[in-house]
Amino acid sequence: MSLDVDQEILEDFLVEAGEILELLSEQLVELEQRPDDRDLLNAIFRGFHTVKGGAGFLQLDTMVDCCHKAENLFDQLRNGELTISPSLMDVVLQALDSVNLMFEQVRGGKEPEAAPQSLLDTLDAYTKGQVPEEQAAASIKSTPAAAAVAPKAKSAAPANPNTPNDEFDQLLGDLVGDGAAGTAAGSDDLITEDEFDALLDELHGAGKGPGKHDEPAHAAATNSDEITEDEFEALLDELQSKGQGAFVAAQAGASTDASKSVVNKSTPAVVAEELATPVETQTKPVDSSAARAVPAQQKPVQESNVRVDTALLDKIMNMVGELVLVRNRLVRLGGAREDEEMAKALGTLDMVTADLQTSVMKTRMQPVKKVFGRFPRLIRDLSRSLKKEIRLELRGEETDLDKNLVEALADPLIHLVRNSVDHGIEAPDVREKLGKPREGSVLLSAEQEGDHILLIIRDDGAGMDPEKLRRLAIDRGMLDAESAARLTDQECFNLIFHAGFSTKTEISDVSGRGVGMDVVKTKITQLNGTLGIDSILGQGTQIAIQVPLTLAIMPTLMVTLEAQAFALPLVNVNEIYNLDLTKTNIVDGQQVVIVRDQALPLFHLKRWMVKGCENEPLPDQGHVVIVSVGTTRVGFVVDQLVGQEEVVIKPLGSILHGTQGLSGATITGDGRIALIIDIPNLLKRYAAS
Repeated sequence: MSLDVDQEILEDFLVEAGEILELLSEQLVELEQRPDDRDLLNAIFRGFHTVKGGAGFLQLDTMVDCCHKAENLFDQLRNGELTISPSLMDVVLQALDSVNLMFEQVRGGKEPEAAPQSLLDTLDAYTKGQVPEEQAAASIKSTPAAAAVAPKAKSAAPANPNTPNDEFDQLLGDLVGDGAAGTAAGSDDLITEDEFDALLDELHGAGKGPGKHDEPAHAAATNSDEITEDEFEALLDELQSKGQGAFVAAQAGASTDASKSVVNKSTPAVVAEELATPVETQTKPVDSSAARAVPAQQKPVQESNVRVDTALLDKIMNMVGELVLVRNRLVRLGGAREDEEMAKALGTLDMVTADLQTSVMKTRMQPVKKVFGRFPRLIRDLSRSLKKEIRLELRGEETDLDKNLVEALADPLIHLVRNSVDHGIEAPDVREKLGKPREGSVLLSAEQEGDHILLIIRDDGAGMDPEKLRRLAIDRGMLDAESAARLTDQECFNLIFHAGFSTKTEISDVSGRGVGMDVVKTKITQLNGTLGIDSILGQGTQIAIQVPLTLAIMPTLMVTLEAQAFALPLVNVNEIYNLDLTKTNIVDGQQVVIVRDQALPLFHLKRWMVKGCENEPLPDQGHVVIVSVGTTRVGFVVDQLVGQEEVVIKPLGSILHGTQGLSGATITGDGRIALIIDIPNLLKRYAAS
């Protein structure tokens, strides 16, 4: 069944709800660490409330139902009627997972499926106070301040989650009240015209309600023509209340809630205690000091942000890319002429184009926090399932990265963090025996280094044993004993990135199957990134990932092979030599060159990339470009070095699409077409043979 809703409204909902759900995931994990934080409780309550409202507008009944039950639970938590426990947080996080699943179904244009009935029943049970004794004993005590602010004598019946089609009519009926205290319930289900006008007046900030007794309190809370956020929330709660009594009592309750927000900030505790009394008994106006404490009316802040479709940003980026190519061409042509005015104009064009390119790239940037925000929940769940104590430290969350890279890095980072927790961090009792703190540590950091981003995943766990890795490689037939003995420790660590290689002896639902680390390396390589690993036995492991800031424009080293232009990604280039190739050595049939006491394999790139050159005689002299892929270093012999150039990556045509060893094409400054070499795939294809 597909959704039949207004697409523009749906898109707005997806953007807003998506941001709220991401934030809720972080806030819920944070709440478990800070259960006494009343502001955090209110923020989570408002988050579920907002998502429920948007879902109700779109008639997404199942999402409304799940959010409503979670909202009721947090209403009781913030009122001090429930306390936070690990088991309760498990249930709430499951509810959030269900809402996220429904959200993804809506994003895919499908009608969301209902949350499991067992989950909804559990939420109801907690709301009704039906908590098992062992769970209640483990509950974390809430702050006394939270209990003092919220009235304990709450007699509201559980909210009735009506279907959105009938909800508005039902809520209007609730305004009159059924079973009211203070006035008799009307036989007519319709709201009177005077009451509706009064509610509209209050929504617009007039401060006039049908009840006379609550005017002083309301006047103290609203000293301007604009309604405050807390007052608006109170009115929404009033609309959604049921069985609260007559409209007059509900109006007084809304005004009292609004007054609380002012008193909490600026009045003595005595006034706060007075407000904590039940609404029905309150007849005194709020102390005049509250009115004096209300800040002066502020001018509304103009909105400075606009939402732009990413497709439009991609189009602008492509146009800037074309401009970069034209700039390169003009700079090359201008360099051949001795014209001072032309040189100045080209210099200005070069500078303006670079600024424009940087500005457009920034519009595509997102903070890496968008990925990092998933890890507190991941660590929390893994800690409970593996019975380990783990502290997560996040650094550099505000580091900006291309939107496409942010999305592409999520899965590799999640897998690496799971591996650190499962393979690296020891059980608490084992850590104590080793003289370590019971609580393990996982660090996730990001920082910008030039035109690249460096991501670090570090743990203080068991580390890796190079000898054990050598034995495993021999046992699984990956290497013979002689080859394994020649491996450096660094090369041993890189064995874990081979398919089917795992140091786990037992398979769990977290890891141990030998799948994943090779996929991680492949994914990072596809992003034109590099991946390195270092480990100290007994102290921990560190994995470093380096990726470019953007995938659209790439700095390259331009070379020629038989007059054909090729581009080598600069991120892979280490050094350039002009060597006498007659002084190279042959080891096991492979030509090698000694660079700083290290033997590097030497490959003649022309034999791989230019048709008809497979059996050409080797030259006596040549330019050698030393490139690296991870910890592997090799030398490429090229005919000529052109220089460094920023290029715009263009996809290959249908004929060359999918060719191993090529990642795209570009246009050089002199107007030629150059193929961009995919060094890792090129080595994978040719070097092995």
